[in-house]
Amino acid sequence: MRPLQISPETAVTLSKQLGVPLEQLMHMPQHILMQKIAELAKNEEATKKDDESPSSENS
Repeated sequence: MRPLQISPETAVTLSKQLGVPLEQLMHMPQHILMQKIAELAKNEEATKKDDESPSSENS
């Protein structure tokens, strides 16, 4: 299996966000990486919805 075809900047960013060593990330199967990216997006979206709680209703 060949390493992922992503830029070094993207690899470093994903490695930090996923908490996975860079070398492990580069040799991760693409379908697993896509699943982890989807989980990150879902968690980020949930966090944004929590941050947008209706605090302005009390004004």
